[in-house]
Amino acid sequence: MHTRRSRSPRRSRIGVALVSLAALLVPACSSGGAAGSASPAVAQAALAALPQATPSALAPYYGQRPAWRDCGVPGFQCATLKAPLDYARPGEGDIRLAVARKKATGPGKRLGSLLVNPGGPGGSAVGYLQQYAGIAYPAGVRARYDMVAVDPRGVARSEPVRCLDGRDMDAYTQTDVTPDDQRERDRLVGAYKKFAEGCGSRSARLLRHVSTVETARDMDILRAALGDRKLTYVGASYGTFLGATYAGLFPDRVGRLVLDGAMDPSLPARRLNLDQTAGFETAFRSFAKDCVRRPRCPLGARADEVGPNLGAFFKKLDARPMPTGDPGGRRLGESLATIGVIAAMYDESTWERLRDALTTAIDDGDGAGLLALADSYYERDGDGRYANLMAANAAVNCLDLPSAFDGPDQVRKALPAFRKASPVFGEGLAWASLNCAYWPVAPTGEPRRIEAKGAAPIVVVGTTRDPATPYRWARALAGQLSSARLLTYDGDGHTAYGRGSACVDSTINAYLLRGTVPPKGKRCS
Repeated sequence: MHTRRSRSPRRSRIGVALVSLAALLVPACSSGGAAGSASPAVAQAALAALPQATPSALAPYYGQRPAWRDCGVPGFQCATLKAPLDYARPGEGDIRLAVARKKATGPGKRLGSLLVNPGGPGGSAVGYLQQYAGIAYPAGVRARYDMVAVDPRGVARSEPVRCLDGRDMDAYTQTDVTPDDQRERDRLVGAYKKFAEGCGSRSARLLRHVSTVETARDMDILRAALGDRKLTYVGASYGTFLGATYAGLFPDRVGRLVLDGAMDPSLPARRLNLDQTAGFETAFRSFAKDCVRRPRCPLGARADEVGPNLGAFFKKLDARPMPTGDPGGRRLGESLATIGVIAAMYDESTWERLRDALTTAIDDGDGAGLLALADSYYERDGDGRYANLMAANAAVNCLDLPSAFDGPDQVRKALPAFRKASPVFGEGLAWASLNCAYWPVAPTGEPRRIEAKGAAPIVVVGTTRDPATPYRWARALAGQLSSARLLTYDGDGHTAYGRGSACVDSTINAYLLRGTVPPKGKRCS
């Protein structure tokens, strides 16, 4: 499943909030078991809070104070903190975490630090702060809070996980994820194995210690280092899972938490991937309705034609990839084209760009536009270098939950359910859910409810037609957290805060600035 980070003004990957966009070769967090099911034992399990007293072995970490320095980005300061690589053996090896902040601008009394995370897993929170949150969050919020971000362990500037070089990543992202025969299935399995082996050989030290639980514990060290008694936090997409995990571990240290585009931590991976597949279908149908209202939709004149016509286009690309003008000779096959379309589902403001890219591809046989969308999703630059987004995404997802499938036979049995969830994307997203089956280290997490009993009020935000984090997940998380209040945004796109709804923004601003919790049943559009 992919979550990727949130987008729209916030630089989300086309941008990153892939929860795990199972999407082609992006890791899927799933667990075994029948699709759509979770055992009663798993459903009842809850994340246990850690002891309130800080263990003496962790005191040196909690006693740190950041040595702030110039970042090279006007208005921002940077620092480095240490956290134990293994919380079971503090002091036997550390990991260095990159932190950035922009101090409160005033006027008004400073309220403390506001930590932000854009999702992923694998999205750079420092990059998000410097490129969006620290300059585009509401002025009233930036006036009263120091805006702070930390790249999670294994991500970007915090000892990034490494797996494949640019050339091998190009090959990986072009692998056919709708295999038609045994040879193609073997090739797909081989790609997953090569990716996993690359991660194991290049990042062996890190792979057992990049879980969401460990990152949440790092956040508490940062909270203490900043001098804050409680954590104030805005997390989007996967960042909601991270924030909820923090609340479950440290309920007494919860300040004001906003969890926007929420995940349901109680679900096994296969169910998460299946739900997400349905979410992308919902978003695509909204795109289809919008497309046919335009002067010319490249996929048909009626909304019910758009999906079948896109599927037919994908099949043509599967048989014969089209040129893109890429200097390295990459052609647009089904896998990259599918990612290009999925990338545009995160934000309705990208639909026009998608229509143009599809028109050029279908009418002129030029795949450059769709390739550019796919590259933005994968965070590949013009020189063929990839950010570590996909590596970190797999590393976290495959550690947090058991694999959705153990092998190709299980995927084949699940294909009908995935195709039903999305006739357009289902097959590819099902096969993309296989990658964790070959991961070099065993998972340490499992599906768990998060209740965070005793925590201060937490605001959970859900968008009704969110592609990557379906609305039902927000309802589920709000139902688990003992102090949660659900804010519903009736709209399209991934996440809601800062995406154009004055109702959503004013409601969240009132909570962050004054602690005003939304009324029960609050809906915005």
